[in-house]
Amino acid sequence: MATHSQSYALPSDLPLDSGQALSGVEIAYETYGELAADKSNAILICHALTGDQYVASTHPITGKPGWWERMVGPGLPIDTDRFHVICANVIGSCMGSTGPASDGPDGKPYGMRFPVITIRDMVRAAVALLDGLGIDRLHAVVGGSMGGMQALSLAANWPERAERVLAIATTARHSAQNIAFHEVGRQAIMADPNWQAGDYYAGGNSPDDGLAVARMAAHITYLSEEGLTEKFGRRLQDRDSKTFGFDADFQVESYLRYQGSGFTRRFDANSYLYITRAMDYFDIAEEHGGPGNGTLADAFAGTTARFCVVSFDSDWLYPTAESRHVVHALNAAGAPVSFVELSAPFGHDSFLLDVPALDRVVKGFLDG
Repeated sequence: MATHSQSYALPSDLPLDSGQALSGVEIAYETYGELAADKSNAILICHALTGDQYVASTHPITGKPGWWERMVGPGLPIDTDRFHVICANVIGSCMGSTGPASDGPDGKPYGMRFPVITIRDMVRAAVALLDGLGIDRLHAVVGGSMGGMQALSLAANWPERAERVLAIATTARHSAQNIAFHEVGRQAIMADPNWQAGDYYAGGNSPDDGLAVARMAAHITYLSEEGLTEKFGRRLQDRDSKTFGFDADFQVESYLRYQGSGFTRRFDANSYLYITRAMDYFDIAEEHGGPGNGTLADAFAGTTARFCVVSFDSDWLYPTAESRHVVHALNAAGAPVSFVELSAPFGHDSFLLDVPALDRVVKGFLDG
Protein backbone atom coordinates (compact mmCIF):
# COMPACT_ATOMS: atom_id res chain seq x y z
CA MET A 1 0.00 0.00 0.00
CA ALA A 2 1.38 3.38 -1.01
CA THR A 3 1.89 5.55 2.07
CA HIS A 4 3.07 9.14 2.07
CA SER A 5 4.14 11.09 5.15
CA GLN A 6 3.88 14.80 4.49
CA SER A 7 3.62 18.18 6.15
CA TYR A 8 1.69 21.20 4.94
CA ALA A 9 2.42 24.78 6.00
CA LEU A 10 -0.71 26.90 6.10
CA PRO A 11 -0.18 29.92 3.85
CA SER A 12 -1.85 32.32 6.30
CA ASP A 13 -2.67 32.62 9.97
CA LEU A 14 -5.28 30.23 11.36
CA PRO A 15 -8.13 32.08 13.11
CA LEU A 16 -9.29 30.45 16.34
CA ASP A 17 -12.59 30.39 18.20
CA SER A 18 -10.91 32.18 21.12
CA GLY A 19 -10.42 35.26 18.93
CA GLN A 20 -6.71 34.67 18.64
CA ALA A 21 -4.86 33.52 15.52
CA LEU A 22 -2.08 30.97 15.15
CA SER A 23 0.75 31.76 12.76
CA GLY A 24 3.17 29.43 11.03
CA VAL A 25 0.88 26.41 11.38
CA GLU A 26 2.23 23.07 10.16
CA ILE A 27 -0.06 20.10 9.65
CA ALA A 28 1.49 16.63 9.55
CA TYR A 29 -0.50 14.07 7.64
CA GLU A 30 -0.39 10.67 5.98
CA THR A 31 -2.06 9.59 2.76
CA TYR A 32 -2.88 6.12 1.46
CA GLY A 33 -4.05 5.13 -2.00
CA GLU A 34 -4.14 7.24 -5.14
CA LEU A 35 -6.20 10.40 -5.60
CA ALA A 36 -8.51 10.22 -8.62
CA ALA A 37 -7.98 12.71 -11.41
CA ASP A 38 -11.22 14.49 -10.49
CA LYS A 39 -10.35 14.25 -6.77
CA SER A 40 -13.70 12.63 -6.03
CA ASN A 41 -12.44 9.65 -4.02
CA ALA A 42 -10.87 11.38 -1.00
CA ILE A 43 -11.77 10.22 2.52
CA LEU A 44 -10.66 12.22 5.54
CA ILE A 45 -10.17 10.12 8.68
CA CYS A 46 -10.13 12.09 11.94
CA HIS A 47 -8.29 10.60 14.90
CA ALA A 48 -9.22 10.38 18.57
CA LEU A 49 -7.67 12.13 21.59
CA THR A 50 -4.49 10.08 21.83
CA GLY A 51 -4.37 9.10 18.16
CA ASP A 52 -2.33 10.52 15.32
CA GLN A 53 -1.96 10.48 11.57
CA TYR A 54 -0.56 6.93 11.50
CA VAL A 55 -3.92 5.33 10.88
CA ALA A 56 -2.58 2.47 8.74
CA SER A 57 1.19 2.69 8.92
CA THR A 58 3.84 1.87 11.49
CA HIS A 59 4.15 4.40 14.29
CA PRO A 60 7.66 5.93 14.15
CA ILE A 61 8.09 6.07 17.93
CA THR A 62 6.45 2.88 19.18
CA GLY A 63 6.99 0.72 16.11
CA LYS A 64 3.41 -0.53 16.49
CA PRO A 65 0.96 -0.96 13.59
CA GLY A 66 -1.37 1.87 12.68
CA TRP A 67 -4.26 2.42 15.06
CA TRP A 68 -6.90 1.44 12.46
CA GLU A 69 -4.85 -0.90 10.31
CA ARG A 70 -7.63 -3.48 10.44
CA MET A 71 -10.00 -1.01 8.79
CA VAL A 72 -7.85 0.91 6.27
CA GLY A 73 -5.98 -0.77 3.41
CA PRO A 74 -6.32 -2.64 0.13
CA GLY A 75 -9.56 -4.64 0.10
CA LEU A 76 -10.48 -3.55 3.63
CA PRO A 77 -13.68 -1.66 4.56
CA ILE A 78 -11.94 1.65 3.84
CA ASP A 79 -10.41 0.32 0.64
CA THR A 80 -7.26 2.14 -0.44
CA ASP A 81 -7.49 0.44 -3.85
CA ARG A 82 -10.56 2.64 -4.38
CA PHE A 83 -10.15 5.59 -2.06
CA HIS A 84 -7.51 8.18 -1.33
CA VAL A 85 -7.32 8.30 2.46
CA ILE A 86 -6.02 11.35 4.33
CA CYS A 87 -5.35 11.38 8.06
CA ALA A 88 -3.94 14.54 9.65
CA ASN A 89 -2.54 15.09 13.11
CA VAL A 90 -4.74 17.65 14.86
CA ILE A 91 -3.33 21.00 15.86
CA GLY A 92 -2.48 21.00 19.55
CA SER A 93 -1.08 17.49 19.31
CA CYS A 94 2.52 16.37 19.30
CA MET A 95 3.13 14.21 16.23
CA GLY A 96 4.22 16.91 13.80
CA SER A 97 1.34 19.37 13.71
CA THR A 98 1.71 22.68 15.52
CA GLY A 99 1.08 22.31 19.24
CA PRO A 100 2.39 23.39 22.64
CA ALA A 101 5.67 21.51 22.11
CA SER A 102 6.29 23.36 18.84
CA ASP A 103 8.50 26.41 18.67
CA GLY A 104 6.67 29.71 18.82
CA PRO A 105 7.62 32.86 16.91
CA ASP A 106 10.47 33.49 19.38
CA GLY A 107 12.04 30.10 18.66
CA LYS A 108 11.14 28.65 22.07
CA PRO A 109 8.48 25.99 22.69
CA TYR A 110 5.04 27.47 23.17
CA GLY A 111 4.27 25.55 26.35
CA MET A 112 1.27 27.19 28.00
CA ARG A 113 1.59 30.21 25.72
CA PHE A 114 -0.11 28.09 23.07
CA PRO A 115 -3.67 29.38 22.61
CA VAL A 116 -6.56 27.28 23.84
CA ILE A 117 -8.17 25.56 20.86
CA THR A 118 -11.50 23.90 20.08
CA ILE A 119 -12.64 20.94 18.02
CA ARG A 120 -13.85 23.43 15.42
CA ASP A 121 -10.34 24.91 15.30
CA MET A 122 -8.94 21.44 14.61
CA VAL A 123 -11.41 21.01 11.76
CA ARG A 124 -10.67 24.52 10.48
CA ALA A 125 -7.02 23.46 10.15
CA ALA A 126 -8.02 20.22 8.38
CA VAL A 127 -10.18 22.19 5.93
CA ALA A 128 -7.21 24.45 5.23
CA LEU A 129 -5.20 21.30 4.46
CA LEU A 130 -7.92 20.12 2.07
CA ASP A 131 -7.84 23.53 0.40
CA GLY A 132 -4.09 23.19 -0.01
CA LEU A 133 -4.56 19.76 -1.58
CA GLY A 134 -7.22 21.13 -3.95
CA ILE A 135 -9.94 18.86 -2.56
CA ASP A 136 -13.22 20.76 -2.52
CA ARG A 137 -15.56 17.91 -1.57
CA LEU A 138 -14.77 14.70 0.24
CA HIS A 139 -16.29 11.36 -0.61
CA ALA A 140 -16.54 10.98 3.16
CA VAL A 141 -15.28 12.17 6.51
CA VAL A 142 -14.92 9.39 9.07
CA GLY A 143 -14.07 9.42 12.76
CA GLY A 144 -14.54 7.66 16.06
CA SER A 145 -14.65 9.28 19.50
CA MET A 146 -12.99 12.72 19.19
CA GLY A 147 -12.65 11.90 15.50
CA GLY A 148 -16.43 11.61 15.35
CA MET A 149 -16.72 15.04 16.96
CA GLN A 150 -14.55 16.43 14.16
CA ALA A 151 -16.66 14.69 11.53
CA LEU A 152 -19.86 16.20 12.97
CA SER A 153 -18.20 19.61 13.29
CA LEU A 154 -17.16 19.55 9.65
CA ALA A 155 -20.74 18.69 8.62
CA ALA A 156 -22.17 21.49 10.75
CA ASN A 157 -19.67 24.22 9.90
CA TRP A 158 -18.55 23.32 6.37
CA PRO A 159 -21.70 21.59 5.08
CA GLU A 160 -20.61 21.47 1.44
CA ARG A 161 -17.29 19.75 2.06
CA ALA A 162 -18.36 16.10 2.48
CA GLU A 163 -20.83 13.83 0.71
CA ARG A 164 -20.92 11.34 3.59
CA VAL A 165 -20.33 11.66 7.32
CA LEU A 166 -19.59 8.56 9.40
CA ALA A 167 -19.56 9.30 13.14
CA ILE A 168 -18.72 6.38 15.43
CA ALA A 169 -18.90 6.16 19.25
CA THR A 170 -19.16 9.89 19.66
CA THR A 171 -21.28 12.80 20.87
CA ALA A 172 -22.37 16.30 19.89
CA ARG A 173 -21.26 17.75 23.22
CA HIS A 174 -19.26 16.72 26.24
CA SER A 175 -21.25 15.84 29.33
CA ALA A 176 -20.45 16.82 32.91
CA GLN A 177 -19.12 13.30 33.51
CA ASN A 178 -16.83 13.53 30.48
CA ILE A 179 -15.50 16.87 31.70
CA ALA A 180 -15.00 15.50 35.21
CA PHE A 181 -12.82 12.60 34.05
CA HIS A 182 -10.72 14.95 31.94
CA GLU A 183 -10.26 17.32 34.86
CA VAL A 184 -8.86 14.48 36.99
CA GLY A 185 -6.29 13.83 34.27
CA ARG A 186 -5.35 17.47 33.88
CA GLN A 187 -4.93 17.93 37.62
CA ALA A 188 -2.71 14.84 37.77
CA ILE A 189 -0.42 16.39 35.14
CA MET A 190 -0.36 19.85 36.71
CA ALA A 191 0.32 18.40 40.18
CA ASP A 192 3.47 16.68 38.92
CA PRO A 193 6.47 18.80 40.08
CA ASN A 194 8.10 18.27 36.70
CA TRP A 195 5.25 20.04 34.92
CA GLN A 196 6.75 23.43 35.89
CA ALA A 197 3.70 25.40 34.72
CA GLY A 198 4.11 23.81 31.29
CA ASP A 199 7.69 25.00 30.78
CA TYR A 200 9.46 21.65 31.03
CA TYR A 201 10.85 21.21 27.53
CA ALA A 202 14.37 22.52 28.17
CA GLY A 203 14.85 20.86 31.55
CA GLY A 204 15.02 17.25 30.45
CA ASN A 205 12.39 16.08 32.94
CA SER A 206 8.81 15.78 31.74
CA PRO A 207 5.75 15.30 33.97
CA ASP A 208 5.63 11.62 33.10
CA ASP A 209 4.16 10.49 36.42
CA GLY A 210 1.21 12.86 36.11
CA LEU A 211 0.66 12.03 32.46
CA ALA A 212 0.73 8.31 33.24
CA VAL A 213 -1.96 8.72 35.90
CA ALA A 214 -4.05 10.79 33.47
CA ARG A 215 -3.78 8.03 30.88
CA MET A 216 -4.68 5.36 33.43
CA ALA A 217 -7.82 7.22 34.52
CA ALA A 218 -8.90 7.86 30.93
CA HIS A 219 -8.17 4.32 29.82
CA ILE A 220 -10.66 2.95 32.33
CA THR A 221 -13.39 4.98 30.60
CA TYR A 222 -12.51 3.39 27.25
CA LEU A 223 -13.24 -0.12 28.54
CA SER A 224 -16.32 -1.89 29.87
CA GLU A 225 -16.84 -3.67 33.18
CA GLU A 226 -17.62 -6.84 31.26
CA GLY A 227 -14.40 -6.54 29.27
CA LEU A 228 -12.26 -5.84 32.34
CA THR A 229 -13.82 -8.74 34.23
CA GLU A 230 -13.33 -11.15 31.36
CA LYS A 231 -9.76 -10.07 30.69
CA PHE A 232 -8.51 -9.65 34.26
CA GLY A 233 -11.12 -10.44 36.89
CA ARG A 234 -9.46 -10.37 40.29
CA ARG A 235 -6.50 -12.44 39.15
CA LEU A 236 -3.13 -11.69 40.71
CA GLN A 237 -0.13 -10.57 38.67
CA ASP A 238 2.82 -13.02 38.74
CA ARG A 239 2.22 -14.12 42.32
CA ASP A 240 0.29 -16.69 44.30
CA SER A 241 -0.87 -14.48 47.14
CA LYS A 242 -1.38 -10.82 48.04
CA THR A 243 1.70 -8.90 49.15
CA PHE A 244 -0.16 -6.78 51.69
CA GLY A 245 1.56 -3.78 50.15
CA PHE A 246 1.01 -1.34 47.32
CA ASP A 247 2.74 -3.02 44.44
CA ALA A 248 0.62 -4.10 41.46
CA ASP A 249 -0.91 -7.18 43.07
CA PHE A 250 -3.74 -7.47 40.54
CA GLN A 251 -3.39 -8.00 36.82
CA VAL A 252 -5.62 -5.02 36.11
CA GLU A 253 -3.32 -2.77 38.16
CA SER A 254 -0.29 -3.97 36.22
CA TYR A 255 -2.12 -3.42 32.93
CA LEU A 256 -3.04 0.17 33.80
CA ARG A 257 0.52 0.95 34.90
CA TYR A 258 1.80 -0.46 31.62
CA GLN A 259 -0.67 1.67 29.67
CA GLY A 260 0.37 4.77 31.59
CA SER A 261 4.12 4.35 31.27
CA GLY A 262 3.93 3.43 27.58
CA PHE A 263 1.84 6.50 26.83
CA THR A 264 4.47 8.88 28.20
CA ARG A 265 6.95 7.71 25.58
CA ARG A 266 4.83 8.94 22.69
CA PHE A 267 2.68 11.81 23.96
CA ASP A 268 3.26 15.30 25.28
CA ALA A 269 1.67 16.26 28.60
CA ASN A 270 0.76 19.79 27.50
CA SER A 271 -0.89 18.40 24.37
CA TYR A 272 -3.02 16.23 26.65
CA LEU A 273 -4.13 19.36 28.52
CA TYR A 274 -5.02 21.26 25.37
CA ILE A 275 -6.81 18.46 23.55
CA THR A 276 -8.92 17.42 26.54
CA ARG A 277 -9.89 21.07 27.04
CA ALA A 278 -10.95 21.28 23.37
CA MET A 279 -13.14 18.21 23.84
CA ASP A 280 -14.69 19.65 27.00
CA TYR A 281 -15.60 22.88 25.19
CA PHE A 282 -17.27 20.91 22.41
CA ASP A 283 -20.98 21.68 22.02
CA ILE A 284 -22.22 21.95 18.43
CA ALA A 285 -25.64 23.34 19.39
CA GLU A 286 -24.05 26.07 21.51
CA GLU A 287 -21.78 27.02 18.59
CA HIS A 288 -24.87 27.70 16.48
CA GLY A 289 -26.98 29.70 18.87
CA GLY A 290 -25.05 30.73 21.96
CA PRO A 291 -25.24 29.24 25.46
CA GLY A 292 -28.69 27.79 26.06
CA ASN A 293 -30.09 29.11 22.79
CA GLY A 294 -28.88 26.86 20.00
CA THR A 295 -30.40 23.58 18.92
CA LEU A 296 -28.55 20.71 17.35
CA ALA A 297 -31.02 20.58 14.46
CA ASP A 298 -30.19 24.22 13.66
CA ALA A 299 -26.51 23.30 13.47
CA PHE A 300 -27.17 20.76 10.72
CA ALA A 301 -29.78 22.77 8.83
CA GLY A 302 -27.52 23.50 5.87
CA THR A 303 -25.93 20.11 5.44
CA THR A 304 -25.99 18.31 2.11
CA ALA A 305 -24.37 15.12 3.39
CA ARG A 306 -25.63 11.63 4.11
CA PHE A 307 -24.93 10.46 7.65
CA CYS A 308 -24.26 7.19 9.39
CA VAL A 309 -24.09 7.18 13.18
CA VAL A 310 -22.80 4.13 15.06
CA SER A 311 -22.81 3.39 18.79
CA PHE A 312 -21.89 0.38 20.93
CA ASP A 313 -24.04 -1.11 23.66
CA SER A 314 -21.14 -1.39 26.12
CA ASP A 315 -19.85 2.18 25.64
CA TRP A 316 -20.58 4.14 28.81
CA LEU A 317 -18.30 7.05 27.89
CA TYR A 318 -20.44 8.07 24.89
CA PRO A 319 -23.50 5.86 25.35
CA THR A 320 -26.09 5.14 22.69
CA ALA A 321 -28.36 7.89 24.02
CA GLU A 322 -25.79 10.44 22.83
CA SER A 323 -25.86 8.99 19.32
CA ARG A 324 -29.66 8.94 19.29
CA HIS A 325 -29.63 12.64 20.20
CA VAL A 326 -27.53 13.33 17.10
CA VAL A 327 -29.77 11.16 14.93
CA HIS A 328 -32.94 12.91 16.12
CA ALA A 329 -31.36 16.30 15.35
CA LEU A 330 -30.38 15.15 11.86
CA ASN A 331 -33.91 13.88 11.28
CA ALA A 332 -35.29 17.24 12.39
CA ALA A 333 -32.91 18.99 9.98
CA GLY A 334 -34.12 16.78 7.13
CA ALA A 335 -30.74 15.11 6.64
CA PRO A 336 -30.62 11.50 5.41
CA VAL A 337 -29.23 9.43 8.29
CA SER A 338 -28.87 5.77 9.20
CA PHE A 339 -28.18 4.61 12.73
CA VAL A 340 -27.05 1.36 14.27
CA GLU A 341 -26.18 0.26 17.79
CA LEU A 342 -23.72 -2.61 17.64
CA SER A 343 -23.19 -5.21 20.34
CA ALA A 344 -19.59 -5.59 21.54
CA PRO A 345 -18.01 -6.30 24.93
CA PHE A 346 -15.11 -3.86 24.61
CA GLY A 347 -16.68 -0.58 25.72
CA HIS A 348 -15.78 2.70 24.03
CA ASP A 349 -12.70 1.18 22.40
CA SER A 350 -14.94 -1.16 20.38
CA PHE A 351 -14.50 1.01 17.29
CA LEU A 352 -10.78 0.20 17.30
CA LEU A 353 -11.11 -3.53 17.93
CA ASP A 354 -12.35 -6.61 16.13
CA VAL A 355 -16.06 -6.02 15.64
CA PRO A 356 -16.94 -7.55 12.24
CA ALA A 357 -20.37 -5.90 12.23
CA LEU A 358 -18.65 -2.50 12.23
CA ASP A 359 -16.59 -3.53 9.20
CA ARG A 360 -19.79 -4.29 7.30
CA VAL A 361 -21.41 -1.00 8.30
CA VAL A 362 -18.37 1.05 7.28
CA LYS A 363 -17.94 -0.69 3.95
CA GLY A 364 -21.65 -0.55 3.12
CA PHE A 365 -21.92 3.15 3.91
CA LEU A 366 -18.81 4.17 1.96
CA ASP A 367 -19.68 2.02 -1.03
CA GLY A 368 -23.34 2.97 -1.15
